[in-house]
Amino acid sequence: MDTMELMKQRHSVRQFTDKALDSEAVKALQQEIDACNKESGMHIQLITDEPEAFQAGKPTYGQFKGCRNYLAIVGPKGKDVEAGYYGERVVLKAQELGINSCWVALTYKKGKAQGTENAGEKRYLVVALGYGENGGVDHKVKSITDVSDYKSGDPDWYKNGLEAALLAPTAMNQQKFRFERNGEKVTAKVAGMGFYTKIDLGIVKYHFEVSAGKGKEVWG
Repeated sequence: MDTMELMKQRHSVRQFTDKALDSEAVKALQQEIDACNKESGMHIQLITDEPEAFQAGKPTYGQFKGCRNYLAIVGPKGKDVEAGYYGERVVLKAQELGINSCWVALTYKKGKAQGTENAGEKRYLVVALGYGENGGVDHKVKSITDVSDYKSGDPDWYKNGLEAALLAPTAMNQQKFRFERNGEKVTAKVAGMGFYTKIDLGIVKYHFEVSAGKGKEVWG
């Protein structure tokens, strides 16, 4: 399955079954985390079979049910964009492995969540993981002209990247980002005030980059 299809299939899931994560899937996911951390200097960690952060033993907690697995998105301070970019890369790997997910900033017990933070690091947020009771639902998205300078006749790669960016999860579905193209180069920036917009920008940049097929060289 190509990455664009994974982006289309992946939706936020908050209700999980009690099925443990498949051991081979955990191994593959850890390999992706290790690769991301090596490339970025982030300190993303996979926490499994840990019920306290989401109170998995209770019927619901902050709209979550049965969550016992999560990513701790940890890294150096001031790396919000990288936290989103590499976190989403791991999230899409999880989707490829059949594991559902949800980015979570507030509705978990921060004092109970596991994960190591070294000197100079912070925990940006977590990503709930598991096998969902369902696959989630589509969220309303803006048009590509709402979030960019796209116009008729622009290259297909630019359109493809923008369409993928609109599939990215953002806090409260706010989609506060803006893309502009200058020849073969693109800039992406936060557009307006909002919660976790820099992390959101990293997520949408990953979506755009992968689907545009230009690699990191696309950024101007």
